[in-house]
Amino acid sequence: MTKIFQLLLVVFVLVACSEGNKKTDAVAETTNNKTVENPITGTESDPAIPTYDYAALEKEFFAEKGNPIYVVNFWATWCKPCVKELPAFEKLQAKYRNENVEVVLVSLDFPDHIETRVVPFIAEHGLKSRVVLLDDPDANSWIPAVDKEWSGAIPATVILKNGERKFYERSFTYEELENELKSIL
Repeated sequence: MTKIFQLLLVVFVLVACSEGNKKTDAVAETTNNKTVENPITGTESDPAIPTYDYAALEKEFFAEKGNPIYVVNFWATWCKPCVKELPAFEKLQAKYRNENVEVVLVSLDFPDHIETRVVPFIAEHGLKSRVVLLDDPDANSWIPAVDKEWSGAIPATVILKNGERKFYERSFTYEELENELKSIL
């Protein structure tokens, strides 16, 4: 089963690399290693979806800042187990928003699918958590940087508090996710 996920990851990376070479009408803005494709206004009906390479994602969410506690979930619109567990992350965000906990949903969809798949998906599912897109074709570098034991399969989740990381390569129910969060609160 792990070999299938690794093969899918390799195909994903190869397609992402080939898609990155195509010219698009997208406007790109790069600041501090963070690339934002088609900057979106961020209204409730048209949420902003920043696009990061791994270095910028790590600096933004994985650096030892102390605050807040980040629950970072790697997912994609095409991943059925990911989609199934998203309500658990949304419920966690709603319940713990005033307790310095922030859920970050890191989409692994292709950057050219932001407007056609990711934005409609967010609207259809009513996602309120922060959604960002990871666009870094060097998966062989960033996957082990997230966790050395990660095969690259999704869904995957990292809970971070004061530099401490807990990594999970699995799906969660709300109760399971809340129990893991409570164990580090």
